[in-house]
Amino acid sequence: MRQYQFSETSLRRLHGVHPILVTIVTLALRKYTDEDFTVLEGCRSRRRQRELVNKGKSQTMDSKHLLQDDGYAHAVDLGPLTGGEIPWDDWSAFERLADAMQEAADEIGYGDRLTWGGDWDSLRDGPHYQINL
Repeated sequence: MRQYQFSETSLRRLHGVHPILVTIVTLALRKYTDEDFTVLEGCRSRRRQRELVNKGKSQTMDSKHLLQDDGYAHAVDLGPLTGGEIPWDDWSAFERLADAMQEAADEIGYGDRLTWGGDWDSLRDGPHYQINL
């Protein structure tokens, strides 16, 4: 298994995300995936969330991407990379990333608290992961 490291951009996008979720994401990248991935988005402003709701890309202003009571965002969006590009039309790439995230969460005892947006019935969100604390 090849070991990957985050780019500076991905590291910057993890700023403000809950440390437990950062640990899961980092462990998934370094230990549980054969494919590279990138952090698309972590902590969001209310303005950014409102834009996404208005565009129909989110259904709530109560997103876990917003700062929660503990001062951290509890969500992150990740994109698998194939040849340096996100294969938006290849759902299996998002499923493989979800498997890696679940293995990482299981390792640190948070497997039952990790939610993947790809499992949702409405507005399936392949890049989305959130930790329920």
